[in-house]
Amino acid sequence: MNNFTYVKAVTVDHALCEVQKPNARFIGGGTNLIDLMKGQVECASHLVDVRCIPGMTSIEPMTNGGLLIGASVSNSEVANDPVVRMHYPLLSQALLAGASQQLRNAATVGGNLMQRTRCPYFYDTSFDRCNKRQLGSGCAAIDGFTRMHAIVGASPECIAVNPSDMSVALAALDAVVHVEGPNGEQRCIDFCDFHRLPGDRPDLDTTLQCGELITAVEIPPSSFSESSYYLKVRDRASFAFALVSVAAALQFEGSVVKDARIALGGIAHKPWRCCEAEQLLIGQPISEALLLEVSEKAMFQALPQRDNAFKIELARRSIVRALKHAVAGSTK
Repeated sequence: MNNFTYVKAVTVDHALCEVQKPNARFIGGGTNLIDLMKGQVECASHLVDVRCIPGMTSIEPMTNGGLLIGASVSNSEVANDPVVRMHYPLLSQALLAGASQQLRNAATVGGNLMQRTRCPYFYDTSFDRCNKRQLGSGCAAIDGFTRMHAIVGASPECIAVNPSDMSVALAALDAVVHVEGPNGEQRCIDFCDFHRLPGDRPDLDTTLQCGELITAVEIPPSSFSESSYYLKVRDRASFAFALVSVAAALQFEGSVVKDARIALGGIAHKPWRCCEAEQLLIGQPISEALLLEVSEKAMFQALPQRDNAFKIELARRSIVRALKHAVAGSTK
């Protein structure tokens, strides 16, 4: 691990000034960045700690009925917040499905959004070919063991997947990411536009501009609190990344679906919204045939790698199962 300097930022302006220094990085809980630095994947020489900046450490109700979650709030705080548990149970479930209690206590909302893929070819620097580490070097994963890799949205340059559980729930909840730039510019980024597909720039995970800091995540008022479910399918029951995960949310008007959200994790470089599949549900009563049709539509673009074709059927079945759990929630 390289030597580095460290500063604890006291304001957003202070953090944005410090991150202009050569090879500087923002750090929250450090649960991902420090591992990357230890493995020489990241070689930051200046760390800017943003955990204690006023305005980034609280969960606040908004005048429109939504919720504003500061980027430095820990994953545990969000998962156990009474308002989140009551009105956004999908988010709480997703967070509790991720990592361990100790990691959730340290990890922050902003850091979770910025965590990098767990592709072993990215983490292991003995593999020279990794376009995420060195653009133009190639992708060792494509010719390697691809069981954990993408089945949608991949490119010839990268087949890595996004590891975040929280992000899958936020995609389904139509969240908005608040960021601030070095000259005081503030932006609000729709969550579906925050993470990138790899294309020809797999080194870029998000649409953040250089020097921008995530300050908060906004979740609009939810109509899905009574009928939502987060399902994570993994190789072992805890502390494992998803093979496939599903955030399913439904709003009913009588016995008919008024609105629906389906987002998938573990299958793409970003949380994968199934917008066309969602539309099949709207205006329809739930039936087994409909759920099967929805699951087929969600996977119509799937192009598996050599070792992960099983993910297509796994995703279909997981979608049906998650939607059934969401429906059951509406009948309690």
